[in-house]
Amino acid sequence: MTKTRPLAAAAFVAALAFASPSRAAGHELVAVPAEAATSSTAAAFDGVVEAVRQTVISAQVPGAVVQLDAKVGHAVKAGQVLLRIDARAANQNAAASDAQVLAARASLEAATQEVERQKQLYQKNYISQAALERAESAFKATRAQLSAQGAQAAAVRTESGFYVIRAPFAGVVADVPVSLGDMAMPGRPLLTLYDPSALRITAAVPQSVATQLVAGQWPRAELPGLPAARQWPTPARWQVLPTVDSATHTMQIRVDLAASSPGVAPGAFARLWLPLSGAAGVASRSLTVPLQAIVRRAEMTGLYVLDADGRPALRQVRLGRVSGDRIEILSGLMPGERVATDPEAAARVR
Repeated sequence: MTKTRPLAAAAFVAALAFASPSRAAGHELVAVPAEAATSSTAAAFDGVVEAVRQTVISAQVPGAVVQLDAKVGHAVKAGQVLLRIDARAANQNAAASDAQVLAARASLEAATQEVERQKQLYQKNYISQAALERAESAFKATRAQLSAQGAQAAAVRTESGFYVIRAPFAGVVADVPVSLGDMAMPGRPLLTLYDPSALRITAAVPQSVATQLVAGQWPRAELPGLPAARQWPTPARWQVLPTVDSATHTMQIRVDLAASSPGVAPGAFARLWLPLSGAAGVASRSLTVPLQAIVRRAEMTGLYVLDADGRPALRQVRLGRVSGDRIEILSGLMPGERVATDPEAAARVR
């Protein structure tokens, strides 16, 4: 009995240590409150990355897709063959048109020789003026027929080119909604192509805000989905479109990105920070936390918030600008809430 009690006491102490691993190891979680910072220089508006040059190539003629070289994500050159439609019937029509042109040319040669003979006979007074005029009229009709046949043959050859789909410019294939063997019909989209060297960020802002932009100051572009070193690209050009959406009363602001923007694709989430003045630039309060407190897991961005008992819970937040060693929290956190500065240690607390 004397040996059993010390063993039970040791087991109880070990159980307490296992239940609170962070405290047993002598490490308390370091937490700081979310601080409110004054911001009066810019306001953030969500936007989207767009391609300045993007086209949806559609079929102009019917036929089955017999060759498909384009794949999503492939970089193509201008003029490169992307897709072919069955053109056997069109090729036969082109051959028939060419044969008709040859026949019309032979008829024109015969009409030319005939009108020359009629002129010689007329000069010798062997035929009348009416006979010569009939020969000249036949010559002109044959020549006009040759021109019509040539134009028709050119139109058929042009239509034959519609069965071969080529890249109108160098770019990246974004979408291929057809498969080999599908029936292409006039107007049906075959593929989408965009130029990765010309991208821009477009954001819709209220009309009242667009009129308060500070003259001479450029907006800042943010790409939250990229690594920290490439999240703030340098704008190459920006403009405010002169039209206003009558339904939302918003105006579009476009910011062109530099030609080299690796990792950026159309449709990506972006944010524009606009320099404002006047009523739109009144100081506002924003929350900031240490940059090291942010947790990134796959597509989720969050931080560990401590409850009243000091236990951390992972919470998803929306991030704003980075200023030194602190980052702005746009949503998901309340002023005064405590945030764990060591996410790894907070994740080990059970």
